[in-house]
Amino acid sequence: SQDPAFRQALDLTKQQVINTNDDFITVFARNYNEISNGSPLAYIFNNQTLREKVSPNSSNEEVIRVLREETESTIASSYNVLRNRIDRFGVTQPNIQRLDNGGRILVELPGVKEPERVRKLLQGTASLEFWATYDNSQIYPVLENANAIIAQLNQASEQIAEVEAEEETVAEESSELIDQIADDAANTDSEAFAKAYPLFSKLSPLTDQTGNLMAGPIVGYAMSYDTAAVNAYLAIPQVKALFPRDLKLMWGVKAIDEAETIFELYAIKANTRDGKAPLDGSVVVEAREEYSQYSSNAEVSMVMNATGSRTWARLTADNIGQCIAIALDGYVYSAPRVNQEITGGRSSITGDFTIQEATDLANVLKSGKLPAPARIIQDTVVGPSLGQESIDASMISFLLAFVLVLLYMIFFYNTAGMVASVALICNVFFLFGVLASFGAVLTLPGIAGIVLTLGMAVDANVIIYERVKEELRAGKGLSLAISEGYKNAMSAIIDSNLTTIITGVVLFFFGTGPVQGFATTLIVGILTSLFTAIFITRVLFTTRLEKNKKIRFSNKATENFLANTNINFINIRKVSYIIASVLVLASVASLATRGMDFGVDFTGGRTFTVRFDKEVTADEVRSALNDVFMSDEVEGDMSQRSVDVKQFGSANQMKIVTQYKYDDQSDDATAIVEELLYTALNPIYAEPITLEEFTSTVTNPNGIVSADMVGPSVASDITRNAFIAVFIALIAIFCYILLRFKKWQWSFGSTVALAHDAFVTIGIFSLLHGVLPFNLTVDQAFIAAILTIIGYSINDKVVIFDRIREYITLYPKRDMKETINSAVNATLARTINTSGTTFVTLLAIFIFGGEVIRGFVFALMLGVIIGTLSSIFIATPIAYDLIRKNQNK
Repeated sequence: SQDPAFRQALDLTKQQVINTNDDFITVFARNYNEISNGSPLAYIFNNQTLREKVSPNSSNEEVIRVLREETESTIASSYNVLRNRIDRFGVTQPNIQRLDNGGRILVELPGVKEPERVRKLLQGTASLEFWATYDNSQIYPVLENANAIIAQLNQASEQIAEVEAEEETVAEESSELIDQIADDAANTDSEAFAKAYPLFSKLSPLTDQTGNLMAGPIVGYAMSYDTAAVNAYLAIPQVKALFPRDLKLMWGVKAIDEAETIFELYAIKANTRDGKAPLDGSVVVEAREEYSQYSSNAEVSMVMNATGSRTWARLTADNIGQCIAIALDGYVYSAPRVNQEITGGRSSITGDFTIQEATDLANVLKSGKLPAPARIIQDTVVGPSLGQESIDASMISFLLAFVLVLLYMIFFYNTAGMVASVALICNVFFLFGVLASFGAVLTLPGIAGIVLTLGMAVDANVIIYERVKEELRAGKGLSLAISEGYKNAMSAIIDSNLTTIITGVVLFFFGTGPVQGFATTLIVGILTSLFTAIFITRVLFTTRLEKNKKIRFSNKATENFLANTNINFINIRKVSYIIASVLVLASVASLATRGMDFGVDFTGGRTFTVRFDKEVTADEVRSALNDVFMSDEVEGDMSQRSVDVKQFGSANQMKIVTQYKYDDQSDDATAIVEELLYTALNPIYAEPITLEEFTSTVTNPNGIVSADMVGPSVASDITRNAFIAVFIALIAIFCYILLRFKKWQWSFGSTVALAHDAFVTIGIFSLLHGVLPFNLTVDQAFIAAILTIIGYSINDKVVIFDRIREYITLYPKRDMKETINSAVNATLARTINTSGTTFVTLLAIFIFGGEVIRGFVFALMLGVIIGTLSSIFIATPIAYDLIRKNQNK
């Protein structure tokens, strides 16, 4: 619809929907109602497409319901079309899934070596159209008149500029020489031609060697960098008024020269009634790639259904001696001349294709037309060299962490440690088996989730073993001690792991991509570790007991580790409060003054990791980029052209962040940015590389090794979801603790401590970013780290709370302070052991896991330390003070 209120509401909605939770239809309906002064939506949507569903008397609610149904149907159809295209693309284990928010579809394609080919495959709507055409001789006179009008408009604007220049002061006399040089340049033949023939200086007419117009639908050709200027000239209202009403101009899809810089412009004869093509791709029932009989180029052969065959026969019969243009998604692929009527519904699309291009085009046609245009709003590419390095680093850190945990358990718990190690090995097999059965794609954060699971997997064993040691010290026999240890540890194990699962579930539902991968491995790892720690270890112990084999739960060095501590933690709580307050205030001050190093996940933009063939400095790279991005030749908003450069890992690797064209949804936006990067950075290389080598590290290790683009709508959603996820995690844990421990004071104490843990970790990131020799960027992975810290920290607090609850039941008349101190001291060995094994595994990832994940792991390491301390010095004392205050009332 061209209704002004409709167009205005549509444009306004596109801006507003970025920063709201409401869906597009809701925001549009609200805007249209305000702009049209209450005009019913049926006035717009009682059209040819929706006439059977929307009547002139339909209420706004009824129209909105129909729009939602149509939208849902469109998204579902788009998903099926994209899935069919991906299935035919030939990628091993592709992952395509609908996301719940805003009609988004996630596509993950491991092993793809040509990202640009994938982008074209996903974004092509497959709107195949067959058009009658005008002849060059019919349109050239119109273009001549258009050129004259454009020249007059340019002359008028120049006269205005001259008048304004004359009004300036004579203070620029020192620049007379420069002005004279510019005047001389304007008098050259090329400048004079451009002034007299502005349109034809950009769009060259199609003539033969004698200067006569050539027959056919091509009305001119232009350089790639001039096509935008030609489009702008032809869109001038005075120029458009000259054209026949049914004229539509389309560019050819492929350049006609080897340098791929010259494109042809076709004159299409459109239907004046509805502007639709007389024949479209809906009639194509079969498409396949094959080699042409008349050249070495590939082509696409099509077969049409009965309706299409009849229309195709009539269309060719009406245009014998003329050309019919075959266009896909608004670009002309070929325009063969019709020599005779074509019956049978068979035809071919030619266009100087490679066999790969013909294959992709045939796949798109076979999959069907997308019912709505698909736009890439987030795009992440990891090159094979960086991907392999990450895999290698992850495997090293995984194996090292695994071995360290095994050795730690065997050293500390002797024979029982060996049993725990067997359970841990089984846990790894179960974990990978479950992930494989899900068809999960293993990402780098996913591997980190597995390694973190290893550190947390022994927690259940540690809780059980410490309880068994207590029973043995109480004089009970081995068999009874093991039985009592498992029984008494069960509630603490269940509660602590369930709270971690809660945060994992929140992560899964509010995260996307890598964050969901991390959440998946974390949840599955907790469940498998529960099974192995409780069931498999018990079976192994029972078997050894039946065979009268000895089982030792310690050695001389660890037998009484922290067994007889008697620290009065409650008495030092005021010192704890002061230290915690200082840390919070320091975090507030740092956030207010230094802020955070927000990644493109939150700000929107493009991130490139670029590798050079020599060591470079960030200043050197930044200077080269600014020379290009800030130049007058680069179009676009100046505020988006700033470039941030940081060293990423070794001195020959830089991370480059820019917001240039991040909100541009055109198909070639990414290619334009990559070409600018190449222009700026190619001179820095010791050995110059081609643009193709720079943008794809398939054949060489240097160039763009990873790229990430996040559009403004995605960045807004990620920011909003991050706050929601943290808030929901805290509320969910508050409710669970309240349900299990029956007193709000325990929930409040733990929630305050968790908020403290998260906020101080954020504050340290703010304080240290730019200081430490690795990136502390705040992105989706950082939010995953914060939620994991919350899950891990509550795990520790629940174990202490569980022991306090047990002691209150056993010693109801004992003073609360003594009960809490005894419980904290009794669980101290478990607290140190679990935190120790988790910290060791994280340290292994931090050192050997690679630069990509270092900031993420650093946050987790901080969380383990801060969370462990807050369990003892913040959560428990706060709960004690609140309970005591309530009792004194």
